[in-house]
Amino acid sequence: MGTDVLVSKQISCAKGVPQVYCPEDTGGTEGVHGTDLENPEDIRPRNEPDFHSLEDSGQLMASYEGKARGYQVPPFGWRICLAHEFAEKRKPFQANNISLSNLVKHLGMGLRYLKWWYRKTQVEKKKPFIDMFNFVPLRQIYGCPLGGIGGGTITRGWRGQFCRWQLNPGMYQHQTVIADQFTVCLRRDGRTVYQQVLSMERPSVLRSWNWGLCGYFAFYHALYPRAWTVYQLPGQNVTLTCRQIAPILPHDYQDSSLPVGVFVWDVENEGDEALEVSIMFSMRNGLGGVDDAPGGLWNEPFCLEQDGETVQGLLLHHPTFPNPYTMAVAARLKENTTVTHITAFDPDSTGQQVWQDLLQDGQLDSPAGQSTPSQKGAGVAGAVCISGKLPPRGQCCLEFSLAWDMPKIMFGAKGQVHYRRYTRFFGRDGDAAPALSHYALCRYASWEDKISAWQSPVLDDRSLPAWYKSALFNELYFMADGGTVWLEVPEDSIPKELRGSMHQLQPILQHYGRFGYLEGQEYRMYNTYDVHFYASFALIMLWPKLELSLQYDMALATLREDLTRRRYLMSGVIAPVKRRNVIPHDIGDPDDEPWLRVNAYLIHDTADWKDLNLKFVLQVYRDYYLTGDQSFLKDMWPVCLTVMESEMKFDKDHDGLIENGGYADQTYDGWVTTGPSAYCGGLWLAAVAVMVQMATLCGTQDIQEKFSSILSRGQEAYERLLWNGRYYNYDSSTQPQSRSVMSDQCAGQWFLRACGLGEGNTEVFPTAHVVRALQTIFELNVQAFAGGAMGAVNGMQPHGVPDRSSVQSDEVWVGVVYGLAATMIQEGLTREGFRTAEGCYRTVWERLGLAFQTPEAYCQQRVFRSLAYMRPLSIWAMQLALQQQQHKKASAPVARQGTGLSTEPKHGPKEAMSNLSPE
Repeated sequence: MGTDVLVSKQISCAKGVPQVYCPEDTGGTEGVHGTDLENPEDIRPRNEPDFHSLEDSGQLMASYEGKARGYQVPPFGWRICLAHEFAEKRKPFQANNISLSNLVKHLGMGLRYLKWWYRKTQVEKKKPFIDMFNFVPLRQIYGCPLGGIGGGTITRGWRGQFCRWQLNPGMYQHQTVIADQFTVCLRRDGRTVYQQVLSMERPSVLRSWNWGLCGYFAFYHALYPRAWTVYQLPGQNVTLTCRQIAPILPHDYQDSSLPVGVFVWDVENEGDEALEVSIMFSMRNGLGGVDDAPGGLWNEPFCLEQDGETVQGLLLHHPTFPNPYTMAVAARLKENTTVTHITAFDPDSTGQQVWQDLLQDGQLDSPAGQSTPSQKGAGVAGAVCISGKLPPRGQCCLEFSLAWDMPKIMFGAKGQVHYRRYTRFFGRDGDAAPALSHYALCRYASWEDKISAWQSPVLDDRSLPAWYKSALFNELYFMADGGTVWLEVPEDSIPKELRGSMHQLQPILQHYGRFGYLEGQEYRMYNTYDVHFYASFALIMLWPKLELSLQYDMALATLREDLTRRRYLMSGVIAPVKRRNVIPHDIGDPDDEPWLRVNAYLIHDTADWKDLNLKFVLQVYRDYYLTGDQSFLKDMWPVCLTVMESEMKFDKDHDGLIENGGYADQTYDGWVTTGPSAYCGGLWLAAVAVMVQMATLCGTQDIQEKFSSILSRGQEAYERLLWNGRYYNYDSSTQPQSRSVMSDQCAGQWFLRACGLGEGNTEVFPTAHVVRALQTIFELNVQAFAGGAMGAVNGMQPHGVPDRSSVQSDEVWVGVVYGLAATMIQEGLTREGFRTAEGCYRTVWERLGLAFQTPEAYCQQRVFRSLAYMRPLSIWAMQLALQQQQHKKASAPVARQGTGLSTEPKHGPKEAMSNLSPE
């Protein structure tokens, strides 16, 4: 067979010149703002919010020179030209970013951390739960992750690279594997006329391959859990659209757990000649690092025919201790398509044999039998190819899947074996990769139908801004890519003594499994509870049974203790790891043995934190309200009583209001709080209020009267000590920062309104005060900060200067901002809420290039902190607020005014919230 391709010819690519190649790491524009696509025509009435972008949209696509729009690419999402370069390159927050005054305050902590870090890394040979010396470097490359919830994830970057891996539970490897690529081959009249790796890379290996795709004629579009990459092939009259699908399906507790991803290639022949097209999917066995070094890796072809559908591909066996796995690269065999493979090639060679094999006839040789196990230090890769024919002006569809089967796992301590959730449906033997591949390729169309049914009500809502539609769904990446695990729970691991008092404990854990996600990819602690308080809205709205499972786990941990003594880094005090009857900070470190050993966090002794117990009580009632699960409420009620009793000791003057302890004793763990405070005091009053509701529901009148009395006294103290006429003071200390405007001061009210409380007869905070405080926050923390374009700064002094009294008060916390925006929407400040949240989205996704790695925090200039963080999932609280607002308008209730809390609980959560998300 002949060829018209000169594989060694390197053609330059400049903007405006449609060639095949472009220089390594080139950019097409210095603009960094905006990607909104086709804002829908504004049909809102004049009295409705009019959402405009903060600035001109579309700059992430400014480099795009192509005409193609792709095959069925949706109008909403995050879209970027592959040639785009982000002008702003920030750095992780480090010690040299701390002011001298704050450095002096934390000197002791720094020295203690250094000593602990050395022992952890050099003596124990373990990874610190927070590594302040080895931050994940900035890489502005990430896209939608592959994989469902809890089975591991593989992130494919927006330029097509496979670049972030979480196969071992909770442990990340940030590296691009060069051999993992898609390659296209086009043939006309029996001759290969075009062959190109669909990558802009120019690596030092596989040099016989045609690299350096011209990024000016391709773009990426993400709307998680799907993504589209559109390639207009220069001079070929061919457009490729690669659609990537992960099984993230709300209210689904089976397919959502599967470790698979699907790639659907829609090929459009826009020319007048018939065309043969081949797509080759190559994949290295392993990542090429230390896990591969011992050797023994091997590949083999497979073919699975079932229910009239045939899937062919390669199995890549990676039998490395302690978590062996098999990867499957597979293709669906259909009429008029051919599937071929190459079992093994050297990914560190020139790759000439593979390239020439494909070039010769658009197919691979398909040798039979398994490959020889790799030698020590050597790598092995394989490839699968689908070929199809297109008539002039025709279209065809080629389907691949990627699956990985790691059924049993061990965490870092290597003490216990755990089985992943998906093994309930595909077995525990480690031979499920072919079946997973077959299932994914046969079911992905129904997944997409479910995804569309879930997302369409939001996407079709013309009153919502385009950026919000992108943010709402794309921030959900963390649900799967938060180091997430979803495990089976053995019956003998559930304490028998608690099964009688918690009737749903065993059924929930055994039927729905155990769920854990990290505080952040750099802050390696599972189910960090003070942060989950914000992120939990996504879980309760989309996978409510997993939220209930997490709550049962938290209740179990609360009733346990670990009296092992250790030194806490901030204070230097030696105290137990975990005291009984207080909520733990986290459920453990994946590099240790989570659930067995909790509280990996050792910066503070969180037994004396003021927010954790309150956040449990608030979430329990919120979860009951949104699910209507009375059995859950009755199971949690004794635990709520217990933790509130533990919390009582913080009300030292018995005025009904707790006091902070003069250190950073809450989620803002670098921001000192003294005496009654807006944040913890507000959470306390909200928790007391829901205790009144729960006491009534549980028929305990004496307890209801007790908490009603506390609430009445606490409300008076809170208003008297903290309200200044414009907002609630940060705290009651004599320090200048006590009058700072805290963006998160209304967190208690936020949760009350999410629970259907906080107004009328259930009012806790005077509505006029709440609205005035939110207006002040918008005026100072939002509009007076960075020109109103970066969200809300945590702390702002009354005269409009950011509070720099701590290392956290002058940061913007993205998840806090989304929660603040939800609060604004709840209180009728919808326009202000959207403007506030928009600043964060534009900053993170469009200006800083931090897509699919939204950080915990960023400052006005230079730095960010803690990439890929849990808290921004709180954007789902905005969606809850909007849906509650819509329900309220539809039902048009007559609000009753009052200042006392009603002793009649709010009923009917299921009826009120039935439109939250489709079952």
